[in-house]
Amino acid sequence: QAQLVESGGDSVQAGGSLRLSCTAPGYIYSKGCMAWFRQTPGKEREIVATINKRGNSWYTDSVKGRFTISQDNAQNTLTLQMSTLQVEDTAMYYCAARVVGYCSLHATEYNYWGQGTQLTVSS
Repeated sequence: QAQLVESGGDSVQAGGSLRLSCTAPGYIYSKGCMAWFRQTPGKEREIVATINKRGNSWYTDSVKGRFTISQDNAQNTLTLQMSTLQVEDTAMYYCAARVVGYCSLHATEYNYWGQGTQLTVSS
């Protein structure tokens, strides 16, 4: 059973914007690192962005300048604000949490996952 719950996925036109949200229980949220991954059929899950409990963020090159990861500690909510969306951003987006340690780029090192929310960008 998914411990994290994502929402916000939708179908949008290229160039548009969308915000994804992820809520987590207090014993998971922002204990170590929170991250967004994405996956398309037949491909491995890839890292999109991370944010640690101090608020330091990291982005994969393809989304730098277009996506912003943030956390609302009062609401135990992680968000991913996406703008200038491209067809290549189409994927299932997953929220993940690593409760101890630094932010890793590897999906296998995250302890908790959401069920995913689908983003489809059309040209």
